Amino acid sequence: MSTCVIDVDSKLVEIRETKVLLDSDVASLYGVETKEVNQAVKNNRDKFPDGYIITLDKNTKSQVVKNFDHLTMLKYSNAPVKAFTEKGLYMLATIL
Repeated sequence: MSTCVIDVDSKLVEIRETKVLLDSDVASLYGVETKEVNQAVKNNRDKFPDGYIITLDKNTKSQVVKNFDHLTMLKYSNAPVKAFTEKGLYMLATIL
């Protein structure tokens, strides 16, 4: 059995004074594609009240891409980027 260890701390981003994980990093942690994470949120919108997910505007997305090397691929994405708070991650875990 192989064990995969992912350094979650290195993926944390602070947005609006809240530590979050972006949808692409969450997908990587769960071993799914980003579109699966976003589809799960879309299909269960009622389980994600305000404060569980932050949708990045263009300016915030630009700043995040500029400051975190592992997120450079987001520069080429037109899809809205979602950032999951701790509560959002717990809820997503129950769905995925």
